[in-house]
Amino acid sequence: MLSINQKEALRNLPAVNTILQLPEIKELITKSNFELISDITAKIIDKERESILTTESPKNISISDILDKITNQYNKLTSAHLHPVINGTGVILHTNLGRAKLSKEAILAVQNAAVNYSNLEYRIDEGKRGSRYEHVEELLIQITGAEAALVVNNNAAAVFLILREMAKDKEVIVSRGQLVEIGGSFRVSEIMVQSGAHLVEVGTTNKTHRYDYERAITDRTGLLMKVHTSNFKTIGFTKEVCLKTLVEIGKENNIPVYEDLGSGVLYDLKKHRIGEEPTVQEAVAAGADIISFSGDKLLGGPQSGIIVGKKQWIERLKKNQLTRSLRIDKMTLAALEATLRHYVLDEAVEKIPTLQMILMNQKTIEERSQLLYQMLLPIVDKKATIAIIDGYSEVGGGSLPDVKLPTKLIAIKPNNISLHRFEQKLRTNPPNIIGRVNDEQFLLDVRTLGFEEFPIIQEKINSVL
Repeated sequence: MLSINQKEALRNLPAVNTILQLPEIKELITKSNFELISDITAKIIDKERESILTTESPKNISISDILDKITNQYNKLTSAHLHPVINGTGVILHTNLGRAKLSKEAILAVQNAAVNYSNLEYRIDEGKRGSRYEHVEELLIQITGAEAALVVNNNAAAVFLILREMAKDKEVIVSRGQLVEIGGSFRVSEIMVQSGAHLVEVGTTNKTHRYDYERAITDRTGLLMKVHTSNFKTIGFTKEVCLKTLVEIGKENNIPVYEDLGSGVLYDLKKHRIGEEPTVQEAVAAGADIISFSGDKLLGGPQSGIIVGKKQWIERLKKNQLTRSLRIDKMTLAALEATLRHYVLDEAVEKIPTLQMILMNQKTIEERSQLLYQMLLPIVDKKATIAIIDGYSEVGGGSLPDVKLPTKLIAIKPNNISLHRFEQKLRTNPPNIIGRVNDEQFLLDVRTLGFEEFPIIQEKINSVL
């Protein structure tokens, strides 16, 4: 039975037709269309009615509140939800902010693929159907030294496809120290179950030896797997079996070896003393039968899962029915092709934003910080304190977790507004500026900021203060 308050609230709830006759709604209909506004209004009224019926003492909702809800929902549906933000966090491959920025050439390639017909699956010289993978396979072979290559929509898909094709109903031997969980609750052990392969754990969390693998091999073993530990690192009393040794074990027992490289380094950062990340080329040279890695991490391209290795295994993967379900679209393929061409032409460092930011020298960082500081100084005036301080950037995206890149930070501490409110206003109102808060200061890392964003930052901070 309804309460008196519920009955009153229901009587006061306006009908949809009544709302649609209001001048404000008629104006909105003129800008848009009647069907959309009518549908939004009906859903909001229905939701309010449901709220009244499930609340013991509901409050009467005003016409102005309903108008606000209609307008907000209309704006939400008709405005771009996915939009640019300014990354001042210093995390280069920020997963929540879209990871790798594409090169100008990759962006142009995406545009061309989007607005034109293309030879996506058409061999122009032969006048017949081709394969979309042909556009990048030769590039990957040239760069990595592998016999063949295949691309799917992300590395998680690549892992699943490989396990499904090469080890379904078979045992896959993996070190306990490599059974990690990465972002989005992606666990190696659980993807193993989904693929139909059977996980065999060997060694301990901190130490795995050659004999651990050798003892675990049976006639049911289908694959020896080495897993990149992503954003997890074990230090101290540790030991792991290197890929070369794992390949030796595989050859002695006629078992293929698969390495999930995760981040996928094609440019050797070790020569710049940045991390100890193995390159894909090194994994190929070590003799791995199959290797998978991401396209949107250290490679610096679009989201994709890249598989390289021995031709016999790649051909099997291509024929698997799952490959069609996991394939990448034409725009991703265009961006990846353009990105890979930078490596072939030996221009990756000059062209790919991810590598540019990782390898940015201290002189450039100092110049950037001074420029932004000088632009903000007169804006801040007495409204806040501002300084350039030392700090560290991170690569992010589960890549190089132990690497801290020295950087300069613009530190701002507002005087007339709380730090929380200052950060919130910068973050929530377009243009959205994402920074970090530490030691009661708002910090902007110049490593991940573009020069073209400086005037936007200047204007936004001025309006917030």
